[in-house]
Amino acid sequence: MLDTPTRMTTEAPPLSDEKLAVRPRLLSVADAKAMSLAEMTELFKDHINPGQLHFMKLLGFHKVKIERAEGMYYTDQNGRKILDFFGGFGSLAFGHNHPRIIAARQQFQDEDRHEIAIAFMSQYASALARNLAAISPGDLDMVFLGSSGSEAMEAAIKVAERAAGPARPKIVYAENSFHGKTKGVLSLTDSPLYRGEFRLVDNTVKVPFGDIDAIRNAFEADPAIGVIVLETIQGGGGIVQAPVAFWQQLRALCDKHGVLWIADEVQCGMGRSGRFYAFEHAGVVPDVTALAKSLGGGKCAMAAMVASRKVYMKAYGTPKTAMIHAQATFGGIGEACITAIEGLNVLYDEDLIGNAERTGGYLLEQLEGLKAKYPQIIKEVRGQGFMVGLEFQDFSQTLPALLRPMVGMLDEKLKGSLSGFVGAELLRDHDVLVAFTEYNRNVIRLEPPLICGREHVDRFIAALDAVLGRGIARIVRDFIGSQVASKA
Repeated sequence: MLDTPTRMTTEAPPLSDEKLAVRPRLLSVADAKAMSLAEMTELFKDHINPGQLHFMKLLGFHKVKIERAEGMYYTDQNGRKILDFFGGFGSLAFGHNHPRIIAARQQFQDEDRHEIAIAFMSQYASALARNLAAISPGDLDMVFLGSSGSEAMEAAIKVAERAAGPARPKIVYAENSFHGKTKGVLSLTDSPLYRGEFRLVDNTVKVPFGDIDAIRNAFEADPAIGVIVLETIQGGGGIVQAPVAFWQQLRALCDKHGVLWIADEVQCGMGRSGRFYAFEHAGVVPDVTALAKSLGGGKCAMAAMVASRKVYMKAYGTPKTAMIHAQATFGGIGEACITAIEGLNVLYDEDLIGNAERTGGYLLEQLEGLKAKYPQIIKEVRGQGFMVGLEFQDFSQTLPALLRPMVGMLDEKLKGSLSGFVGAELLRDHDVLVAFTEYNRNVIRLEPPLICGREHVDRFIAALDAVLGRGIARIVRDFIGSQVASKA
């Protein structure tokens, strides 16, 4: 008979009553509100992202503590009102704290409505899904609710891949694309930085954005391609559009080859382009699309995948397959749904889509005027509605001709410096906030709330004109001076 081996255990010894009674020292909501900039900086460095803090310090963003926000403005610790032309990368279509959205959320809370409705059907999720189906063109009427753009795009890719079938698993995506940072959509995000050294899926084919011939060649060469996914307007790529004819030809190509088209509208949707969906400018309808960002009304995380019934039912249409990709625990959470419902009604009641088209057109006109005034600094103005990119020249091109060959060798390393200098000065001296882009670092991204009026555009243009009017030497000198003063 074998001896029974001694049982090894890694279990921790039982805690004494005294240790069980110890409560960690937790900060309260009041503590958080009262926190100083120095305390915020220390906690951010210790517990969130010390590397990111380096860039915030370069731009001077670390000096700002936002105390409140309303409409088009943030208010900082000194009572300074900051005009928001950043818009949370397109997350603030309704501005900050829209009163109707606040009121709807308050009533929901006051009536003790339910948030989690997994065991039961939710009237709020059902109503939101119906509204999205009513807004969406064609047969886009099956809705999956989630919390982020990445989650909505994961759902879009999965439903399309299942509908395409196991014989056609390959997915086409575009150069300079951004579809999210979770591992599935990261495989379709064209960024060496974000991809890092993660092991990603390999059933992908990359093509240049807006190149219909490259897509046609890919479809004809590889019958295993079943899906193509494209941002309708590339955000991280620097606000890049394809012509209307491209989208019409793409729809025809997909129909011819039986390929499913996913339109990523996470950033450009919700009226930002002057249509609810940016693809509506081309008069075509994808097989699947995705929304997020502004769908949450600026108050919560909300996202949606919207698919054609044909695609959805092919993927998940039987009781056996229905739960393969059902909503997660917080998909369709009550208060997030009513926030989105109210936001969609505000979008139409206040004609915010029309305002994006009209006032966004005015913004583009004014920027073109600055481009004509400062051709050595501004390379290109592009975009649609309130999704606008302002691209600066490479640094060498802003200098006198004699210096260009010498500095030109450093242009790649200096990419993003001029946009950073201008963005920092707009905030520091003119109380205006702008955004930047992931790939083309020479681009300033302008995505103000859709409530933006001409008076806000005029103030932004005046501020930008004042900064550019100082000339490159002065802009650089002022930026360096601000960095020296900050360190001192």
